[in-house]
Order: sequence, then structure tokens, then C-alpha cells
Amino acid sequence: MTEQVRTGYSRGWPAIAAFVVALLFALVSLYWTAGGELGLDTVGGVIEQAVRTGDAGMTAVMVLVTVIKLVGAVFALALVQPWGRVFPRKLLLVLGWLGTAVLVLYGGFLTISEAVVAIGGAPGTETLAFRWHLYLWDPWFLVWGVALGLAMLRMHRR
Repeated sequence: MTEQVRTGYSRGWPAIAAFVVALLFALVSLYWTAGGELGLDTVGGVIEQAVRTGDAGMTAVMVLVTVIKLVGAVFALALVQPWGRVFPRKLLLVLGWLGTAVLVLYGGFLTISEAVVAIGGAPGTETLAFRWHLYLWDPWFLVWGVALGLAMLRMHRR
């Protein structure tokens, strides 16, 4: 591997991390959208019920969410791959910072509010779905947002 390639990847690690996080998230959503039930009880609520009953409206929403996550994964790669230069830099910056803000605010708010509720010992915090949301599903959005934000900082500096 040449020094240029190694340096390019080392500078692009936040975008690669955002890609991996988004892709894994999308694959989980795709699995559940296709009717898979393994781990579905860790999500709980409306999504769990909709998948188990085959609700068409919620399936359509889940397809949209899966597509958005896949687009997010491809977007992260576009920040560090040569083919990403076909998009106007300003568009990438605006969309990237917007995505960062949404992911960090959404994941951060949910994770912090759930942690406060758990610390207070409120009823329902002992459920499987609540614990998975607190420790994995909602922080996953935050991690994705932080990785994307770091990638955006590196892109902004270039």
C-alpha cells in the first residue's frame, strides 16, 4: 500500500466509521423490514408489533427508514472517495452538517433522557426494550452523528 493511500484512509477514518455504523444500522432495519424477528424484542413498541403483525403502513415507513440509513452510509463514503467529488462541495457541507446535527441531537437527547429516567428508577426501565434503547439503539445514532461530524470537520478543513 502506498503512503498516499494510507494517509488518505487515516485522514478519512471518521467517514469510514460513519459509513460502517450507518450500514450496520441499515442492515438491521432491512432485516426487520423483511420480516425478520431475531432481536425484535429489543426494539419493542410499535415497530415490534408492526413487524409481528405485518402492518403494511409501518412496513412502508420502515422501508423509508432503511433507505435513509443506506443513503447516509453512501453519503459518508462520498466524503472521502473520488466519486464523491461529482457532488458540489457546498451541498455536501450543508447536508453533512444537517445530518450531523439531527443524529447528534436525536441520539443525544434520547440517550440522556433515558439515562435520567433509568437513574430515577421509573417504572418500565427494567424492560428489555428500554435497556437496549438506552445502551445500544439510541446511542448508535449519537455515535453515527459524532463520526459524521468528525468527517465533516476534516472535509471543512480541506
